[in-house]
Amino acid sequence: MAEITAPKSPVTAEQFADEIREQLKYTQGVTVEQAKPADVYVAAATAVRRHLVDSWTKTQADMVNGNTKAVGYLSAEFLMGKQLENALLNAGLTEQFNAAVKNLGFDAQEVIDAEYEPGLGNGGLGRLAACFIDSLASLGVPAFGYGIQYKYGIFKQAFDENGKQIETPDYWLANEEPWGHIDYNRDQKVSFGGEVVEENGKKVWKPAWSVRAVPVDYMVPGYASGRVNTLRLWTAKSYDEFDLLTFNKSEYLDAVKPQVEAENISKILYPEDSTPQGKALRLEQQYFFVSASIHDAIRVFYPGQDKPDLTTFPNKINFQLNDTHPVIGIPELMRVLMDEYDYDWDTAWDITRHTFNYTCHTLLPEALEVWPSKLIGELLPRHLEIIEKIQDQFAAELKAKGVADDTAKDMAIYTGDAVRMAYLATYGGSHVNGVAELHSQLLKDVTLKNFSDVYPDKFTNVTNGVTPRRFIKLANPRLSDLITEGLGTDKWLSDLELLQGLVPLAEDDEFVKKFAAVKQANKVDFSNFAKRKYGFDIDPNTMINTMVKRLHEYKRQALKILSVIADYADIKSGKVSADDIMPRTIVFGAKAAPGYYLAKQTIQLINNVARVINNDPDVKGKLNVYFPWNYNIELAQNLIPATDLDEQISQAGKEASGTGNMKFALNGALTVGTLDGANVEIRERVGAENFFLFGMTEPEVSALYAKGYDTKGLSREYYEKDPQLKAAIDMVADGTFSDGDKDTYKDLVTDWLNKDYFMTLADFRAYMDIQAQIEETYRDPMKWSRMAVLNVANSGYFSSDRSIEDYLERIWKTGPLK
Repeated sequence: MAEITAPKSPVTAEQFADEIREQLKYTQGVTVEQAKPADVYVAAATAVRRHLVDSWTKTQADMVNGNTKAVGYLSAEFLMGKQLENALLNAGLTEQFNAAVKNLGFDAQEVIDAEYEPGLGNGGLGRLAACFIDSLASLGVPAFGYGIQYKYGIFKQAFDENGKQIETPDYWLANEEPWGHIDYNRDQKVSFGGEVVEENGKKVWKPAWSVRAVPVDYMVPGYASGRVNTLRLWTAKSYDEFDLLTFNKSEYLDAVKPQVEAENISKILYPEDSTPQGKALRLEQQYFFVSASIHDAIRVFYPGQDKPDLTTFPNKINFQLNDTHPVIGIPELMRVLMDEYDYDWDTAWDITRHTFNYTCHTLLPEALEVWPSKLIGELLPRHLEIIEKIQDQFAAELKAKGVADDTAKDMAIYTGDAVRMAYLATYGGSHVNGVAELHSQLLKDVTLKNFSDVYPDKFTNVTNGVTPRRFIKLANPRLSDLITEGLGTDKWLSDLELLQGLVPLAEDDEFVKKFAAVKQANKVDFSNFAKRKYGFDIDPNTMINTMVKRLHEYKRQALKILSVIADYADIKSGKVSADDIMPRTIVFGAKAAPGYYLAKQTIQLINNVARVINNDPDVKGKLNVYFPWNYNIELAQNLIPATDLDEQISQAGKEASGTGNMKFALNGALTVGTLDGANVEIRERVGAENFFLFGMTEPEVSALYAKGYDTKGLSREYYEKDPQLKAAIDMVADGTFSDGDKDTYKDLVTDWLNKDYFMTLADFRAYMDIQAQIEETYRDPMKWSRMAVLNVANSGYFSSDRSIEDYLERIWKTGPLK
């Protein structure tokens, strides 16, 4: 009998059913007989929340009164996923919920499905933030997640009849939302524009307009820790919501103009920023949430104090800047300290640099935010002055360290025309970390090399991780149960390195067969889910081959779809018989930024390749492609456990880390990938023999750039000398996947043959060769399943709990509440 240590509330199923009845009656005003699954969901969520309140208030009190430094995780995204199941698990109420709901006459899954998933993130960045605040609570570390409660999340994706991506608003707050507690009594004032004047020898900012930042609090319960932290998301309100005089003149739209302008700030995640107005709105968003959060932290840690000793602020809280979006917080804290609390520059700078740390999530230059100084000057004139002074101090410091003038110029935070936010974060914080070993090394060697040369002690690595509670226990209950059976305990959910105990079981035929049966049952479940949700007819007896991630050229969805087209071309030409093809189902999931033309063309191509192949009798169902729209955490939790082969095929040196690769390995999928991001560490840990490696390394990529690959049209040489590649691209060009229209994908084809910046064509042959090896391996089910078991067994390192422990040791220098 396995040892079970998961939280278990003393509340009985009958008591929990009574709580749901009470909520239905007194909160929603319906009887059990009148209730719909959505009503029961809200009632159950409200009941669970009540069970967490005592731990939540105690955690906050202990945080303020204790000696443990808290963490303030500043992030533009928090992709939380549905919360009911996670809250039930951490509160120890899962079994009681299932029984209570059944006794009330409802299906538990229907109640869970009634929750609308908040789309408050774009992908890995936001999901990482959610995993991290989960782990902070589970480790008992006091923390705030600080961000924005967007009214509309990342857009809701649909496809039109031509396979094109259509973006529609994702109004996740359309129905009752029981998790967030809005607290009007703890609002903050955030101001913009105006001018800076001098009064009595002191700089004074006279803003032109202000908005009200109102906090909405979400509980973040830890697993088996008894601690509940806070995710505090700010929503923007106007101080002058309605002009009665204007309204009475029948000028109705003008009467609510201030309200509309204020609420635009928290309206949507990542507004399109190709226009000056869009850029301004993005900067307003960033300043809005960091300003509110900094003031909130001072209020929390110095309650009722008009003149607190803020030299102790870095001992109260560490702010982690999750990418460059919150970096405006550095000059904001300087402004607060000097203008509102009368500290001198040196004292304010010492406090500030000890308060902030910066996580860089990219190696792509275009993703390192650079703001026009003119825009900052218009919206935040006092901050631009402070940034100029930071630059002057920085330049003097570099000169004193003997840094050459040309190098110092390259390192400038403020160039006169622009402000480089990554450079401001690197100079203005105590530590800078990358998110995988390779990524962190490339940060030091390439992206931020000059800074690393001058400030080597600032740089460290913290490899990303994912929470096993959501991505194994909740997403994959069958595998969770098998792991617990194999290890004889469920303690692995809090210490994922215990998965190492599965290594010997990879040689146990009975265990391996059980593991294979779990995977097959998950594939059947996913097939049913895909039919119910999308109308897809997926054969669970085929290999499920998955590529889900944000659609970007460097992630190379184009490489995957070209390989599919090449296989299809071989069948159509008679080179290969469909009867000899190993049955494979390829599943894509991805959103493209609304203004990203080539990414959206790639989505259209994938959809139309799916349309043609899936309806071609010559293929005999041996090769199928599906692209479920609106990829989100719900889809991930259904698809990842069912996946046999995961695609992590980005160009080497471009992916910072990835966390999808970790989720798939933990759920028993094998990976085909390049030596990029966390793939490097996954391969080292699971064993090179249990990972399908292909493609150029980062030095080889750099060498090919040096030869002029993307500027001299060298990709065309690969096209000309590889018949399979040529056949695939020719099918795209000749209209095979566009009803004969040769212009539909002309721009995509032109880019492949003349630029191909991310070297899809250069890696194509290696990719096709590894796919042949993958098929040969998959034909031996026991061998494949043994490799999958070893992937699970050796992936314990990739827990977000371990990531947080690394942050605590290397950067934050704090620990759990006593």
